[in-house]
Amino acid sequence: MRTCVSPKGYFICGIHNSSFLVKNLRENEHLMDLGTFEDGLPCVNKANFPTGDLHVTGADPVFEISNAFPFRGVTYINTRWADKNAKDPAGSIRLPRPGDVSFSSVLSAWKHGSPVPREEKINMLASLPEPLKLALAETGTDPDDLVSLAHMACSFVYDSKTGRPEGLGYTKEAGGRISAKIYDNTLFEVLANNPYLPEVYRQVMVLRPGVQGANPIVGEYVSPDGASHVYEYLRSNSYIPWGHYAANMAEDSIRYCLDDLRIQDMRGMRHLYYQRSFVCLARDFGIDVDAGQSTLDQNELESLRCRILDLLADEENLKNMVFNRTLWGWNYGFDYAPTKYRLHASHQQIHQQYAMIPKNTDMTRIAGGKMASYAIGDLVAQFISEYHGKTGVCFFDAYMAAIENNCRMEGSGEGEQSLVVYSDENVLVFVPKAQTSQWELQVMVRPPVGNILEADTAVRNSLDAAILAGAKALSALGARMITFYEISSRMDAQNNGQRLLYVLLPRLPESPGAFSESQLRWINGHYPEDFAAACRAAI
Repeated sequence: MRTCVSPKGYFICGIHNSSFLVKNLRENEHLMDLGTFEDGLPCVNKANFPTGDLHVTGADPVFEISNAFPFRGVTYINTRWADKNAKDPAGSIRLPRPGDVSFSSVLSAWKHGSPVPREEKINMLASLPEPLKLALAETGTDPDDLVSLAHMACSFVYDSKTGRPEGLGYTKEAGGRISAKIYDNTLFEVLANNPYLPEVYRQVMVLRPGVQGANPIVGEYVSPDGASHVYEYLRSNSYIPWGHYAANMAEDSIRYCLDDLRIQDMRGMRHLYYQRSFVCLARDFGIDVDAGQSTLDQNELESLRCRILDLLADEENLKNMVFNRTLWGWNYGFDYAPTKYRLHASHQQIHQQYAMIPKNTDMTRIAGGKMASYAIGDLVAQFISEYHGKTGVCFFDAYMAAIENNCRMEGSGEGEQSLVVYSDENVLVFVPKAQTSQWELQVMVRPPVGNILEADTAVRNSLDAAILAGAKALSALGARMITFYEISSRMDAQNNGQRLLYVLLPRLPESPGAFSESQLRWINGHYPEDFAAACRAAI
């Protein structure tokens, strides 16, 4: 089977040692000077026009590692790049922090240090081509620049005494629809997501409940110390069938970067996810959740989970089950290119999204026909069933053993050996042997827990802490955009050893994805063990 996990509990990798003959079919030489060296001699493109056939020897060896899960493709590691990074993984596997960007400082430098009158600066900003305005709105760190741009993006209402913005200008459209007066939607969106724009502007532009639309708030979490506050929004007209929910940090708990995110914040967002999922399942089974309009505490949540599990044990009750899988994801970080390509997320204020997936959906051309709804966890279930059928071994047992018994790709006993970044008795944060992002991390549950309904309070708490630890490790290395998603089992299926899994995929500046990635061929420039070492050093 195309997987790197041997049933004997170790990883299987291939290596390409290339040596080949190339027939030279070129007829003419097109020699020309490329420039000159420091001694004045010409630099000629002679190397581009060899004579005769080519015998290629000593090409970079390339490792080929099938993903643990066949449907996620194959990873290739160039040894020359990886060997270079292996010399100092903690120092070389890192992105630089962006520097300060100030249009005002540039203008002042042109004036030999003299301040530029505000009106003159605003006029110059207004005259910039749109791509340059967007670039400054996205990368700018000078609050005064950003405030000047904000006035070009939308209409503000000001406090008559302080002059501070206290809201946006609004209009009533036909049919009673209310909309803010926004002059440039793209500029507005980019500015509202820049943490260097003064908070008072971000509050009125994007952070207050309702400013992004009339989506109902149907849940809320406040931490015991009052420092973490999360809203749960319902998105009923959603790109996800049957709607989805968004757990957003509130306007009084602003979290733009992972450095500011606390464990209580993560607990709050994840608590709303667990709560909503269990309450939806309870409805299918006729369980009355008598909580009023209040948040379930940990004990109430655990009690509800156990009641649902008891009912699931009776096959007759499964007929009442409408939703049997969960969908959870998190797009951390925001970026917008001057070319108007949105690169990640819709809002930088930290938020997570989740939904319930129905067992079936109606078929369009067969009256009364049903087809199973899609979830990525079903692909895992299908694969591990085939794996067990062919090997007699539970895949996740072999996978766990392979991670714990890992050796370096090169087979040497020197250098970093471990793939593990963080662990406790319930979870494991590790670097997959075959990464589908150059900095991919995964979080896996140790016991045979396939979904959040099978996860007790201790496991859920461990998961929350592990996801946060992985996120902070990536952020400490310089990742500014990360995609997270859950891979879980069906709640109405027999336990087949499937483990609840979370995938963390950073977006790196020079890895946007192209034809290789579209074919599930993932190109890496480091060994997974060295990346694990860099993450441990970051933590």
